[in-house]
Amino acid sequence: MKTGLLLSLCFLGSNLFSQTKVTGNVVEYFGKEKIVTTAEGNVLYHFGEGFFLPTDKKNGTLFNGQDPVAWQYAVGKFTNPNKQKGDWQAIKQDSVGVFSQKDMKSAFLFTEYNSPKEQIAILETTGGTRTYINGMPHEGDHYDFGYTLIPFKLRKGVNEFVYTKGRFGRVKSNVVIPSKSILFTKRDLTLPDVINGEKDEKWAAIRVINATEKDLKNLVITAKLSSGETATYATDAIMPLFVRKVKFKVPAAKADFTGELKMKLILSDKSGKVIDETEIPIQQRPATIHHERTFVSKVDNSVQYYSVAPALGSGPKALVLSVHGASVEARNQARAYKQKDWAQIVAATNRRPFGFNWEDWGRIDALEVLAEAKKVFNTIPSQTYLTGHSMGGHGTWFLGTTYPDKFAAIAPCASYPDIATYGFDKGDEMNDQFKAFEPIKRSANSGRVKSIVKNLKQTGVYILHGDADSTVPISQVREMRQILSTFHPNFCYYEYPGGEHWYGDHSVDWFPIFEFFKRQSIPNNKDVKEIDFHTATPAVSSTDYWIKLQQQIRPFDFSNINAKIVKQEINIKTENVSIFELDLASLELKGEITININEQSLKTTPDKKAILALKDGKWTFINEINTADKYADRQGGFKFAFNNNVVFVYATGGSNSEKEWYQNRARFDAETFYYRGNGSIDVIPDNEFSLEKYKDRNVVIYGNASNNKAWYLLLKNAPIQIDNHQIKVGDKILKGDDLASYFVYPRKDSKTALVGVVAGTSEAGMKATWANNYISGITGFPDVMIFKADLLLNGLPDMKVSGFFDNNWSTKILDFFN
Repeated sequence: MKTGLLLSLCFLGSNLFSQTKVTGNVVEYFGKEKIVTTAEGNVLYHFGEGFFLPTDKKNGTLFNGQDPVAWQYAVGKFTNPNKQKGDWQAIKQDSVGVFSQKDMKSAFLFTEYNSPKEQIAILETTGGTRTYINGMPHEGDHYDFGYTLIPFKLRKGVNEFVYTKGRFGRVKSNVVIPSKSILFTKRDLTLPDVINGEKDEKWAAIRVINATEKDLKNLVITAKLSSGETATYATDAIMPLFVRKVKFKVPAAKADFTGELKMKLILSDKSGKVIDETEIPIQQRPATIHHERTFVSKVDNSVQYYSVAPALGSGPKALVLSVHGASVEARNQARAYKQKDWAQIVAATNRRPFGFNWEDWGRIDALEVLAEAKKVFNTIPSQTYLTGHSMGGHGTWFLGTTYPDKFAAIAPCASYPDIATYGFDKGDEMNDQFKAFEPIKRSANSGRVKSIVKNLKQTGVYILHGDADSTVPISQVREMRQILSTFHPNFCYYEYPGGEHWYGDHSVDWFPIFEFFKRQSIPNNKDVKEIDFHTATPAVSSTDYWIKLQQQIRPFDFSNINAKIVKQEINIKTENVSIFELDLASLELKGEITININEQSLKTTPDKKAILALKDGKWTFINEINTADKYADRQGGFKFAFNNNVVFVYATGGSNSEKEWYQNRARFDAETFYYRGNGSIDVIPDNEFSLEKYKDRNVVIYGNASNNKAWYLLLKNAPIQIDNHQIKVGDKILKGDDLASYFVYPRKDSKTALVGVVAGTSEAGMKATWANNYISGITGFPDVMIFKADLLLNGLPDMKVSGFFDNNWSTKILDFFN
């Protein structure tokens, strides 16, 4: 997958590299010309010199929106270090062509290129969390995947590139002139295996580079196997200057075969004119051996894959969902397991090898794979299990406690329960002093495993950990063993003698785990007589067997429903619960039922739909949920806008700088969601949006009421209104040209869809929306955040408003700060 990148860096090992100069597309050194190419084109310029700016600011985990360079760009104070060095220090590439310095993990890197003319180019970069190109933010390549290709317009004259601190503290970067203005790139394919005997076409995805300033629409991809079969698919539109991972169909093979096939891909327009062609390898296998499958995600209509260690033999089988550790591909996770004669084992991706720590979109990926695998393999519903290693051990704790009725048993291996308190230098303690941090912290409560661990009461638990693990300390699971011992009747614990973090495939494929699984099954609702359900929000976790939480009193604070059946009575105690449901029919009780709830008694019958609501301190039955209010299928939390086949809509009104910024701001989020979550999001201008065309889909608006035409369609009656001069919140008005906001609000024409907003007042305000740390599996984002541009420098002291809408989506309970 990294072939093109390696070619582009083929001679960077020379320690004489800094003596090169560039003319046109030809690199000249020692009087000799050499053309350096990538798979996508010719290298115009290699960056060999620059400046770096060390920083000593600690980043928090739940809140980390500070960036001094972003602040400088927002308020117009950025100065090219070549003109005014300040605290910037000179740096050159090392002998292997990499910018590397001991302080680089917490530093910014600046490079520049003086272009003789204006032209469209591609920035090929590895390292650095994000990249600014002439002040515009783009996603970087902080995991060194080698995927990052950013089409942009080179200015005539000086072009500035700033790379923000990266995970590994190293950066490589080139400017590339693409061989075509529209072309395939084979970096980062998502491919299924062609399965012998299966007649359906399979989903796949490949990236297409749009190095033009026009939208690409009505594209068609034709896939031709070397065995002769063909499939054609009208694929996704691509916004200007963007690389999108688009869908296509892989044809089914007519004849059985095991091995590698060649597949030719042809990109054409709707008239049939060929735009580009490429050839890629694809595997054909029988379904009886380890293999990969694909599906289309409901998050963004993108293609995702999962891996399978199929069960031996025929007939209905159990299902084991395995969730991988950091940097591990699902295909490698599945191959760590030997095939079983009683269970299908499937490995989800978390959307990437690092992904989202199995929270947020990683959580959704796990649930989508679980549902897909149940459908494909027709597994035994009551025999569904969950296991994982390292980050996947955390995923096992998190998913198991969050969805207690989905798994008969769980087995966390080499695990830690809570990502926010695991590791060092998390930095959140520095934010606890600020009142504005409280709603941010609350909005991430769904990841606090130890606060909801009692949900595991009906779930078997097997804990496996090496007693010499130097990556995840044994203390992490010894604490969980102690907590489980206070209430849990069915758990096993084993410390592997001398076991490091990984001590072979039996670190996950541990025989006693699977023997333990065999003895567990998910009980029927009627057999569950006691429930102690805990959740931080019904938007993430609403159901525990026959109880469903629909609405909280305090959003994202922990809720508890403790219920016990005694003959014809159901005794219930609640905390932070406003509306909940009881699935009485599934309990198979006879005759009149008495519900004793918080010292109040209600009577009902088992065939009646039992929805209970708290009104004026008293519980009462209601006939249905008011879907205009917050309820389980539509809650707050800004991050939840990025789901439900979301579409990004950017402003085309206002000044030229507004148009350019908001288009790029939407592009930046799409780049980040692609990189971190293997995503593929529709990004459109506001003049193309209509309520009917994008019916029931989530929408994220980039821009305000002054410049985004979609605002009136979606938000004209919202209690928060933003224009270029002020932000109105209910009956309060915040004035200023440097205010920014993220907020989420329901689509009034839908019972389930949400609208997210990324907007600011004037130029400084819109640029203050730089941080997109909401596309992360750990950070906390409440319903509303309004802040000054200085937050990018100073942090939470410059937060003006944060918090949650109340249950009818009004602003009464939002927090305002000086």
